[in-house]
Amino acid sequence: MADVRILTGNEAAAMGVKLCRPGVVAAYPITPQSQLAEILSRYVEGGEMRAEYVRVEGEHSALTVCISASTVGARTFTATSSNGLLYMHEQLHWAAGSRLPVVMCVVNRGVGAPWSIFNDQQDSLAQRDTGWIQFYCRNNQEIIDTLIQAYRIAESLYIPVMVCYDGFVLSHTMMPVDIPDGDMVRGFLPPYKAHTILSPEAPRTINSVLFPWRRPDPEGVLRDGYMEMRYKLEAAMKKALPAIQEANDDFARIFGRDHGGLIWTYRSEGAELLFSGIGSIANEATVAADLLRDEGIPAGVLGVRVYRPFPRQRVIEATQGARAVMVLQKGTSYGYEGCLTSDFKASLYESTLRVPVVDVVAGLGGRDVKAREIADAGKRAWKELEEGKLKTHSLWLNCYTGEDDAE
Repeated sequence: MADVRILTGNEAAAMGVKLCRPGVVAAYPITPQSQLAEILSRYVEGGEMRAEYVRVEGEHSALTVCISASTVGARTFTATSSNGLLYMHEQLHWAAGSRLPVVMCVVNRGVGAPWSIFNDQQDSLAQRDTGWIQFYCRNNQEIIDTLIQAYRIAESLYIPVMVCYDGFVLSHTMMPVDIPDGDMVRGFLPPYKAHTILSPEAPRTINSVLFPWRRPDPEGVLRDGYMEMRYKLEAAMKKALPAIQEANDDFARIFGRDHGGLIWTYRSEGAELLFSGIGSIANEATVAADLLRDEGIPAGVLGVRVYRPFPRQRVIEATQGARAVMVLQKGTSYGYEGCLTSDFKASLYESTLRVPVVDVVAGLGGRDVKAREIADAGKRAWKELEEGKLKTHSLWLNCYTGEDDAE
């Protein structure tokens, strides 16, 4: 019998963590993630979850606790948002470089200055080059399901994973969530096996300074230098693409819910105008596509579920037949364009497709992104496309830029 409950995104995340049974949870509060840490503390205090709950003095320490615990063989979890994630920046590199399968929820929120407690995705997008796998969830069901998949993926590849979801838009919004059966989760997720064994009988130095070149160890065995270690992480990231798809497919077979793996599509068959995006903004675009279809414009959606590693081949395949793509993102790379747009363009460059890609920045600092606004932007782009003068420069949706005054 299904166990369906009405949960916030944070509650769904906490339930997913409990089902995965981490041994160590590191916690530090920051809006809008605090509720997640509070729920986990109640689970531990009430005996529903057997874990060491470590309260720390800051986000840098929270990830440090996870790094240490993961090194000695514990499954770990932490969560953060916004500037808290930025405080972790050094340790993000350390966790990835140490090949530790830490799982962390990032409840996306705009970064200061100026201060905002509201949602955009600039915090996690800014950490895309730290060596972490990044998932973006579109609803609360996907949050709990992705967390379970994240542990399996992280522990099979020894790469840390961020499970990102939009603050307030999902974290504090209540939706029906089907809770997976605990025994089935344990069958899906094997116990964590540490790659480093610590023992007083065999002392060792962990993460010692490496030279630029390969060199023999005291026993004369040739060991990797710094660059080889970086290459191995990159090679593992490439292996993550099929591993993520396999975990999704197995999850769908066992639990009956398929979130697409690397990407997901909506009304993409015959779509000539594609909206693309990550997280809840891509979900909102499905309503916009419906509105445009009602007006005779063949619109669809290509949602990017996994941003790192970037699923370039799947993006190319899903873009076949499109005449234009509008990439929606709650963040930007200042001085150029949205980073998702850049990755999308780079993927198409490797193919024979020559599809114009429109960069759309939207929803920064929690500004509402309504389906009708996305549809109106799509309608304008379609008109320009039909007239042969489509503008692909950055469009800041629902934002006063002064450009209309200049005209």
